[in-house]
Amino acid sequence: MSTERVTSTEAANKIIDQLREEHGTELMFHQSGGCCDGSAPMCFEVGDFMVGSRDVKMGEIHGCEFFMSPDQFEYMKNTHLTIDIVKGRGSSFSIEIPLGLRFIAVSRLFTEEEYKNLEPIEVD
Repeated sequence: MSTERVTSTEAANKIIDQLREEHGTELMFHQSGGCCDGSAPMCFEVGDFMVGSRDVKMGEIHGCEFFMSPDQFEYMKNTHLTIDIVKGRGSSFSIEIPLGLRFIAVSRLFTEEEYKNLEPIEVD
């Protein structure tokens, strides 16, 4: 069984569903390595954010592709991310901000067993 690099909580999934319904479109996530909210995951309507040619597709959460900048991936390649939602306003362009909520990434190191079975990443 392969190990996912990124997953999401039920609370985050509920907000993703709410945003899909409100915006009437599919969503995607990108976690950069600096700007705005530091390295917070940002949610966009598909097509509203240009994924870089070197960006890494970490996987999918609740049907949404999840990308990361290559520099950030190099720093976090040994880390599992769980995407959650918390109250509060981030200073990013993520579409959940008007709800008074923001997505966060909770990280932990992979175990040795998980690391051996990691899902491959995708790079264009």
